Amino acid sequence: MKVLLIYPAYPDTFWSFKHALKMIQKKASLPPLGLVTIAAMLPSQWEKKLVDMSCSRLKDADIKWADYVLISAMIVQRESTHQIIARCKALGKKTVAGGPLFTTEPEEFDEIDYLVLNEAEVTLPLFLADLEKGCARHIYTSQERPDITKTPIPTWSLIKMNKYSAMNIQYSRGCPFDCEFCDIVILNGHKPRTKNTEQVLLELDALYDGGWRGSVFFVDDNFIGNKKKLKEEVLPALVRWRKTKRQPPSFFTEASINLADDDDLMRLMVKAGFDRVFIGIETPNEDSLVECNKTQNRNRDLVAAVKKIQNFGMEVQGGFIVGFDNDPSSIFHKQIEFIQKSGIVTAMVGLLNAPRGTRLYERLKKENRIVEGFSGDNTDCSMNFVPKMKTEALIAGYKNILNTIYAPKQYYERIATFLKEFHPHYQIKGYQLKWSHVVGLFRSIWALGVVDKGRKYFWRFILKVLVKRPKVFPLSLILSAYGFHFRKVNDKINRKQGAMVPDN
Repeated sequence: MKVLLIYPAYPDTFWSFKHALKMIQKKASLPPLGLVTIAAMLPSQWEKKLVDMSCSRLKDADIKWADYVLISAMIVQRESTHQIIARCKALGKKTVAGGPLFTTEPEEFDEIDYLVLNEAEVTLPLFLADLEKGCARHIYTSQERPDITKTPIPTWSLIKMNKYSAMNIQYSRGCPFDCEFCDIVILNGHKPRTKNTEQVLLELDALYDGGWRGSVFFVDDNFIGNKKKLKEEVLPALVRWRKTKRQPPSFFTEASINLADDDDLMRLMVKAGFDRVFIGIETPNEDSLVECNKTQNRNRDLVAAVKKIQNFGMEVQGGFIVGFDNDPSSIFHKQIEFIQKSGIVTAMVGLLNAPRGTRLYERLKKENRIVEGFSGDNTDCSMNFVPKMKTEALIAGYKNILNTIYAPKQYYERIATFLKEFHPHYQIKGYQLKWSHVVGLFRSIWALGVVDKGRKYFWRFILKVLVKRPKVFPLSLILSAYGFHFRKVNDKINRKQGAMVPDN
């Protein structure tokens, strides 16, 4: 049996980091962890080939080679997914699909031969058994939450690691919180399920033995969902593991803001190599936090919490949302003020949308406010519901946030604010300077210091860093490159919307 695994292309969004990745000659931020894990679950005697369309072109010859084509996708990859399906059908190939896009919208993909939905540890073996017997059904689904200690190590040999800026592993699934707009609990449940410590170390060994020396993203829904196990088992083991490696990777992950309440946990995470964490801040408006049931963010000084995490040595990346029913007209100014004051450099601001199956979707459906048009990209000015605020005012206010926080002047001011709070813990051992690093350095300086419209702010900022804090120069250059990417994407949004970007 020959199986082709395809990961559809991502559109050019804030999350793609496409324009920043070009500077370091990378094709994508992360490999398709789901597909390389699925590959490890397939029969070992099957021939397997993987095409990540963010890294390489899908050729007809690839499709013709396969007996079956397996597709996994996120909602934002919908357009590319439909194109892949059409090509497979035209070439007469059987298709198998799973992942968040198909699990949340199965009725939109009747043309797929076999839909293997929900968590693959449960549904994939059922499909494979029926396929072998010649009686495979069109759809496989289950609400069972599998024991992920039985999940195999991904088949990393299917990808070319040098095309990516980071690798990824998964330690846990599920989140203990219940935010109204979030579909994580629909896909993975409320109770955090974790792999055992030995599994985590074996997966890291697989990456390290494969030659990876860069950063590793723990793609958990909420890394700190089970604090006790982290502090007593996993993090101490990671500390020990790093000591055995000549050039250990750094780690980053996603967590909730209550991380700031646990000094011991933060201290251990930093010691274990974590230097970044993404946190859903959402909004500084308390009424909107009540509305969306973001209980972990309520009744706290969010700016102080962010700065505390930064003080411990972790950069905070933040998610923000506008479009809640309780958002006042002042929300746009408040979001800008919060982002600038907190020093959250990578501030991802999006419009509220209601993914299918969420409590928000069901509430808005009862209120007859759901409309078609959820692209999966909450930054492209599309919404799938009728907001309480006038749509024109909401879109205009949203674009004003983006035009302000990504403008060169405000963006470099925010990096400077972050660096005042940030106290990194350098644990780099055996670092080897490669020619690609030198090329990346010069490409970055050319793009930021010569090509970019914010070049005067770049030179003012980076020269000050070189004089006063040279140790954070690499991080400062990376954050500057992110800004270049954000401005490129934001300019595209403004052109699409017919808006003018202010000259800052």
